[in-house]
Amino acid sequence: MLQQACPKLPMRQKAQTLDFYIQQLGFELLADYGDYVLVKKEQVELHFFQYKDLDPATNYGQVYIRTNNIQQLYQDLLEREVPIHPNSPLQQKPWGQWEFALLDPDHNLLTFGQATH
Repeated sequence: MLQQACPKLPMRQKAQTLDFYIQQLGFELLADYGDYVLVKKEQVELHFFQYKDLDPATNYGQVYIRTNNIQQLYQDLLEREVPIHPNSPLQQKPWGQWEFALLDPDHNLLTFGQATH
């Protein structure tokens, strides 16, 4: 029955959002409907809706993305000079996950995780 979740996140400027996800994170543009865009990388699909009045300081948009090679992903992002959230570098969490996080241009929090076992 259920097959996939596609988070919907706010964006202020489409060009800035697409630049970040495509150029920095390696996603591809799946569809562009003007004020609504879809990007995809491997099995992860994210949707963005236009929200010009969004205040990034009060944005609570969040996505948790599971990976099967967190060490390589983390290293790739460091090499691309993608800023990692200063409070969330790669670390093992007490709940059995390796995790790190980053913020997109609109302060949507992207947390990446992999089980430690």
